[in-house]
Amino acid sequence: MKIPYWLAFILLFSCSETVENRCFAGLKDKLTYYQEKKPFTIDQILENKPDYLEIISLKKYRSFKQDSIEAIHRYESDEAQEERWKAHQEEFKMFKKNFSDQFSFSHKQQVGNTLYALGKNNLGFWLITIMNNKPSAYFLGLSFSHYYINYIQQKPIINGGFLELEGSLVKIIKVAGLPGYDDYSAISDGKLFRLNLNELTKDSDHDGYNDIFEKSFGLNPESMDTDGDGISDFDDLNPMFRSSKNKFTGLYELLMPQYADTEGNLKKMHYTFSVFENDCDYFHQVNTDYRILFIPESDNKKTYYVKLTDVTSENISKMKKDKKNPDRFYISKSGSSYERDYSAEYRNGKWKLEMIGGIDI
Repeated sequence: MKIPYWLAFILLFSCSETVENRCFAGLKDKLTYYQEKKPFTIDQILENKPDYLEIISLKKYRSFKQDSIEAIHRYESDEAQEERWKAHQEEFKMFKKNFSDQFSFSHKQQVGNTLYALGKNNLGFWLITIMNNKPSAYFLGLSFSHYYINYIQQKPIINGGFLELEGSLVKIIKVAGLPGYDDYSAISDGKLFRLNLNELTKDSDHDGYNDIFEKSFGLNPESMDTDGDGISDFDDLNPMFRSSKNKFTGLYELLMPQYADTEGNLKKMHYTFSVFENDCDYFHQVNTDYRILFIPESDNKKTYYVKLTDVTSENISKMKKDKKNPDRFYISKSGSSYERDYSAEYRNGKWKLEMIGGIDI
């Protein structure tokens, strides 16, 4: 069906206006900076609890204070700490071999031909498995911002078809003078977090990410290729949006964090993501050497998980046009301990960046 020229022009203009609003700040608007989330109350945590999670109050338990103090081993000698670290590396060497540095590991357990462990990274907690030498990771949808898992647990974590983790509900406390450093305080001790293994390991589209992970971060659990670019979500470095090459995408690529590759190769680190809160289409289309996810700026559009959890560590703002020079723009980059303002000018097909302000917090 042919679309009349005038209608096509209106549609194009309408779309352009939408992209304009999502990517460019108004002349009077201030550029945005990274903001840390406020801690939730216990009522808010329970209200936003996922349906698949059962929280049981225990009569006998290790308190958050007791467990966290003993886990630190603060008063051990350097030699004792070194021996403890070596023992931990040996205990979890099979997991490190298969997952490189993508997780910190704890709570190892063997059940039949499956080796289990609890993993944690910047996104939250995961159940890690190695079954018949095949490694898999299943996202729990439990926020490290609000769920504390005891380092010491006497009972096995796998019990009768369930994952059972003892711990506490906590809140993050910011330490004055130490930006980016998080401490924790218990708001409700003695909890058992119980998840059905069948629900936890469900992967409807068989792409390698469990449904809980995809629902938590806005991917499509019913399609193994969310953005329809022909690359499965598991292998796609930018699984939410199709990558592209254009003028403004190039600017965002210049401002994105740079990571030194590791022995595991960043492209093979399927469970390691950098997350950005931004609605700009140009930012969504970036090409990267590592995995990225985007979350909406509006709380009304966010999934339950990213509403609850601060999974971003840095922010890149919208662009602001220069009043006099159509090839010059202003943009900011920020994190928990810094803010940087840039002037960006597009010359001869390339961007020239100049830092024009900033602070270290």
